[in-house]
Amino acid sequence: MNIFRTKDVSLRQTEMSRHLKLWDLILLGIGAMVGTGIFTITGTAAATLAGPSLVLSIVISALCVSLSALFFAEFASRVPATGGAYSYLYAILGELPAWIAGWLTIMEFMTAVSGVASGWVAYFKGLLSNYGISMPQALNGTFNPEQGAYIDLLPILLLTLVTGLVLLNSKVALRFNSLLVILKFSALTLFILVGIWYIKPENWSNFAPFGFGQIYGGSTGIMAGASLMFFGFLGFESISMAVDEIQSPQKNIPRGIVLSLTIVTILYALVTLVLTGIVHYSKLNVDDAVAFSLRSIGIGWAANYVSLVAILTLITVCISMTYALSRMIYSLARDGLIPRSFKQLSKTSRVPKNATILTGVASAIAAGVFPLASIAAFLNICTLAYLILLAYGIIKLRKDKGMPKKGEFKTPLVPLLPILSILICVSFMLQYSLDTWIAFGIALVVGLVIYFTYGYHHSTLTEEK
Repeated sequence: MNIFRTKDVSLRQTEMSRHLKLWDLILLGIGAMVGTGIFTITGTAAATLAGPSLVLSIVISALCVSLSALFFAEFASRVPATGGAYSYLYAILGELPAWIAGWLTIMEFMTAVSGVASGWVAYFKGLLSNYGISMPQALNGTFNPEQGAYIDLLPILLLTLVTGLVLLNSKVALRFNSLLVILKFSALTLFILVGIWYIKPENWSNFAPFGFGQIYGGSTGIMAGASLMFFGFLGFESISMAVDEIQSPQKNIPRGIVLSLTIVTILYALVTLVLTGIVHYSKLNVDDAVAFSLRSIGIGWAANYVSLVAILTLITVCISMTYALSRMIYSLARDGLIPRSFKQLSKTSRVPKNATILTGVASAIAAGVFPLASIAAFLNICTLAYLILLAYGIIKLRKDKGMPKKGEFKTPLVPLLPILSILICVSFMLQYSLDTWIAFGIALVVGLVIYFTYGYHHSTLTEEK
């Protein structure tokens, strides 16, 4: 049994249409990243983990993500294949490491879509409550029989809508996504321009109330805030998963990743500074932090606009990640590691139909049953684990294939930066609770069982023998 067999996945013939340009990729990346992380998680992280120094947490998270983005960019220019980290590692480290990365990517994106749907619901319910409207208790919360809640119906309905949209046509879905991204920027720009006049410097006086925290094993402080805010940057890798539909992927994927990540980092830092400047951090432990802060200073019209835009534009993250995850599942099915029925394309729009439906169903179940805090921690630890594999993969890529050729993206300071990335990822992972580690362990075991009972035996590499 050769579980480390490799596969040349570079520039394989695609059945999809190459129609995405650089601008589409930037908006796809921004659409995936700017969502629950900025509209919801910032308030929770400031109130419970880092206070105003959350802006430093964001910088540290951005550093970690930027290192991984460099590795994605080099892999994308040298091994341009659909499936992101999964396909890159298939070519360099072999089938089992690739499967683990692919499985953890599925866990990441499925729970990310669920988390964003839960964040959307928080804003929608907040808006409805202003008009005295509420859902029946049994359908108004994740599973908690003691409080009479069994399922949260609204995120399930949202993800049903998103799945239908992504099934229509990838070009139509991403054009709709681009329009909503622009609308999202208008709300955050309004928040910054209005809120900056209401900043009270005394709210920043105790800038780091929880301290720096611990590099390893901390529960509060700047480092713990960084580990949670990592959630806000997830989705940048969705760009690399769309390679089958991108024009000039070797050039445009690295550019799209770097540009979208830079824009999002600046935006997150500005919003966090304004947020903790106009409202004391201790009051921000709410699900709709941005709108809440505007209401607290008496600017209800702006708060309502932000809530309305959040309701509309958090959908962009669901679209971007549902789109990316369905392509991930398509890649695994094409290689035989999961049933090949999931690589089936619709006849008219050439969209991976069954993979998209599976994405929608699994995400809807998770969103309706599991609370947002649990979702965020779980998807972070899954992502950090496969980014460690990716960092090691870039070292192996250089060892096996040498330096990038002219015109290919080159990650600087290899192996120093990959080693630094691994250390930061391990530090973030050790900030999480035992419950999160248990959930991660169970997910990993399930993935390994699927590989050894089905994937290895049905892999196209097995059939080629």
